Order: sequence, then structure tokens, then C-alpha cells
Amino acid sequence: MQHTIVMTGASRGIGRVAAERILRRSPDTHLLVVARGSSGPRLAAELATGGRTVSHVPADLASSHSVRAAATEIRDRLDRGQLPPLRAFVGNAGIQYTNALTEGPDGLESTFAVNVLANHLFVRLLQDRLDAPARIVITTSDTHFGDLRHNLGMVPGPVWKSPDVLARPGAFPRPDTAVAGRTAYSTSKLAVIHLVHEYARRLPAGIDAVAYNPAFVPGTGLARNAGPLSRFAMRRILPLMTLTPFATGRAAAGRHLADVVLGGVEAPTGSYVDRGRVDRSSEESYDPGRERELWDALERLAAGHRQGTGRRPVSGGAGPDTSP
Repeated sequence: MQHTIVMTGASRGIGRVAAERILRRSPDTHLLVVARGSSGPRLAAELATGGRTVSHVPADLASSHSVRAAATEIRDRLDRGQLPPLRAFVGNAGIQYTNALTEGPDGLESTFAVNVLANHLFVRLLQDRLDAPARIVITTSDTHFGDLRHNLGMVPGPVWKSPDVLARPGAFPRPDTAVAGRTAYSTSKLAVIHLVHEYARRLPAGIDAVAYNPAFVPGTGLARNAGPLSRFAMRRILPLMTLTPFATGRAAAGRHLADVVLGGVEAPTGSYVDRGRVDRSSEESYDPGRERELWDALERLAAGHRQGTGRRPVSGGAGPDTSP
């Protein structure tokens, strides 16, 4: 039966591999990719080889206004019968900065806006159009453990604060440093898991929410905002780590993501999938109080921008490319 899968972060890295695998394994899929600016038509054309069905909507994921417009367009296409029933949302886009001061069009810290709030807006605006059985998959990271075993000390562990603080620039000490930027990243990925747990409580039966961890995947575009030395290491040196248990190759990580999306990995709602298997996330990630607090904060942020209390988005704001 024909169905639609909406996906962010499909333009490169593990997202590109996953998109291609989804289309190969599930020929009835209409893949709708959310991409920035002029990259959308090109990406859709590249994926739509061999008679595959791919379309796109534009969005700057750092802008709540832009995300809302994209989700509204998807809803309208579904309602007009221009898309088959919606069966999945894949929030794979992610970004990491070299500071914790980068501000998006809404005045929010961009790591939080892209990695957390954008996913929440898509889920909330599309949840009543999801046709059960349906699956929401959001990509997280094992940096949320914050220990040597999971990231070899390359990324600081998360530092949880009130979500209203995390959403604003300068949430961490020495906010102009790369350490603060990486802390913002690992904290945003902890927030993703908190959010998936809360979705599992709140979403209707038949709509499952899963957090997917690809593990450390060197050679992707995640470090594109880092300095020259870090970018060189990510491209040329750290890929050798895929020969060890500490890292995953891009092809394997993308294959695992596609399997999770298509239901090839049996994962109850609220699960944390580490590569190809369900596992426990960090002990810190299981905190119902935090999860409710995060939900409430995101709902306030979404409502505030909907009612025009946030900043007016920059016209045509490009923002960073957000495919890990």
C-alpha cells in the first residue's frame, strides 16, 4: 500500500544512505524530504531515479515560522490527496556549532532550535495526519551518556538546565568556545530522548516514537562548522575508528536508520535503538519530571511563535545545512 514518509536530514551522511535504502526496500514509499532552499528540488531529483517517488518541501529548521509553514504544506497536500497516507516522520537533521551563542531567526540558540524544537513542531503539527500504524524516529547520539566509553572524551557530556535556559544563547559556561558548542549538542541529544519518552506517554496508540543512535559516525557533515584541524581529522583520521567498536561507518549507520524507520527493528514506543538493537539509554535520560518540563517548555515556545510573540523570522533566512 502506498504511503508517505517525511524526512529531514536526507541530503548527506547517514540520512542520504537511509533515504536511498528506504526507497529501495519499500517501493510503495512516497518520500517527502524537507530541505533548505534550492537544495530540495535537486535532492528530490537525485533520489527519484528508477521511477521512485520523491518530493520536497523547503524549510529552515532553525526558524519556527519556516518549520510551521513546511508542516502546514504537508498537511494540505495530504488533505488534498496529493500524498498517500502518512506513515512516518524521520527527524534526522542535526547540527553542532563551535559555540553556544549562535542565534536563529527566532532568537533561540540554533542547536536547540534545530535538534529539539524543529522535531517537536513537526511531530505536533503532523501527529493527527499520521495513519496508524505509524512511527516517529528521531536521531539522537551516544554523546548523551557523557562518558569516556561512549565518545572517547571527544564531546563533553550534557549539562541539563531548565529548557527555557537551554533554548537561549549562552546557556553554558564560556559560551563562545567549542566546548560550550559541543555541550549544547550533547545536551540537545539528551533532550531528544526525554522528548521521545514523553511522546510515548502522550501520542495515540498506534503511533510509536523511537530514538535512534547511530553511534559515532566519522566522515559526515556534522563537524562542518568546526575548525580546519577538526574537519581534517573527521574526514581523514577518525574514519579509521570504524574498524573498532567505538564507531560506525556511514553506510551501516544509514542502513540501521532505514531499518528502524521501516519497522525492521522491533522497537516498542519510547525505545532507544543503538544501531540495530533496542538498548537502554543513559540513566540520566529516564526522568519523567524533566520530560514533562521539556514538553511544557516546547509547547510554550511553539505557541509563542504561533501567536507572534517571538521574533519575526528573517526573510529567506538560509541557516546552516542540517544533515548529519
